Amino acid sequence: MSEPSSPAGIETTGIEIIAESERTAKPRNLFLPWFASNISVFGMSYGAFVLGFGISFWQATVATLIGVVVSFAFCGVIAIAGKRGSAPTMVASRAAFGVQGNKVPGIVSWITSIGWETSLAITAVLATATVFARLGWSSGTGVKIIAAIVVALLIVAGAVAGYHIIMKMQSVLTWVTGIVTIVYLAMALPAIRWDAVMAIPSGSWQSVVGALTMVMTGMGLGWVNIAADWSRYQSREASGGSIVFWNTFGGSLGPVFLITAGLLLAGSSQTLSKGVEADPVGALASILPTWFLVPFLIVAILSLLSGAINGIYSSGLTLLSLGIRIPRPAASLIDGTILTIGTIYVVFFSPNFISPFQSFLVTLGVPLAAWAGIMMADIAVRRKPYDDADLFRSAGRYGAVDWTSLITLVITTVIGWGLVINQYEGVSWNNWQGYLLGPLGLGGREGDWAWANIGVIAALVLAFVVTLVARRSRVRVQEAPDA
Repeated sequence: MSEPSSPAGIETTGIEIIAESERTAKPRNLFLPWFASNISVFGMSYGAFVLGFGISFWQATVATLIGVVVSFAFCGVIAIAGKRGSAPTMVASRAAFGVQGNKVPGIVSWITSIGWETSLAITAVLATATVFARLGWSSGTGVKIIAAIVVALLIVAGAVAGYHIIMKMQSVLTWVTGIVTIVYLAMALPAIRWDAVMAIPSGSWQSVVGALTMVMTGMGLGWVNIAADWSRYQSREASGGSIVFWNTFGGSLGPVFLITAGLLLAGSSQTLSKGVEADPVGALASILPTWFLVPFLIVAILSLLSGAINGIYSSGLTLLSLGIRIPRPAASLIDGTILTIGTIYVVFFSPNFISPFQSFLVTLGVPLAAWAGIMMADIAVRRKPYDDADLFRSAGRYGAVDWTSLITLVITTVIGWGLVINQYEGVSWNNWQGYLLGPLGLGGREGDWAWANIGVIAALVLAFVVTLVARRSRVRVQEAPDA
């Protein structure tokens, strides 16, 4: 069990069980970290990404609303595990996969978190260079290198500080980023051309599914593997329904409005839409007056850092759950180093931002969706809190390896990868997927279903159903008093 850490100091708690004295948070407290992490102006860039599927504004709006809310509801369900187990997400996951078997989804989770942190850091660096160029300042290689270092240092510093400081920081960032984002939207209104937006032709329903999948993967499904990291400080008496609601509400509120605004802006200007592919946030600054560029840049970077700090904090916890025996702050430093290397690679060597980003979302989105399906089914079947001690003992009630869950994860991932494609510029090494689209009569890698990427949804649904049926009796045995 963890020793109480001072709310004013650096959190020393790692993956160990949170002491009862520290479990004082209320479900409504979950609103701040989820809202602050997803209020970033980067969300508006998804407007261009969604319209890139060749669908109309109204089709894109429906895909956005469903994709955002449903995917963050998944986070809310998995957050219940934090209350039940007083432990981070990838420790609570041991109940479904076994104490040692959980290292398999743990590695996927860790890589996913690192990827998300890196993508947010990259966006901050690119935005800095673009705004500097607009202001007539230096914007070359030197600026990008300095920006990459500063961004990485700020992200790592916030993650090392830990839960209590992050929660205080998020309460400030929520107000600052929210206000400036509203100002940005007000200034962007003149750039919206309703005639151009409404003239966008409708696309196939397979394209709508593709857009929906991309939104789900980029929003809530990108956070499911850390959803319980914040709820582990919840009181044991907290309502599970309230935890689901505040996670869903906090995570969805910003993206629903931001992506809708992004749809209007991208639909109004092909130039802006194309610019987002290379520099998601910097392109959005192109419609602003010069005097507002500096405050826009500062808040844009702060909002991106907010999400990245949450991510690297949780990726550090995941690293510890894999058996790495180092202090939690040291784990954040390791992840920060990897983040910096990844940022430098994409900023200086990748042909654009959107290709590696989309490739990353699709490839890791499949096993992560499969894990989420297994985890949500496990949570739905359970009726009692986790045995805290047995989450750390291979000889305990959860065992070393749960082969049912591991085999389900592998098989549904293989099926999922067979139903997605990854033909993005500059990432040709990742074009091996989509091998089931032809055999299943879905038109092959060039057919209408190719870009729908239904493998993400298929992996989640199949894993959920199989787990719900196959592990029900196993869960009952685990919950028996004499297990």
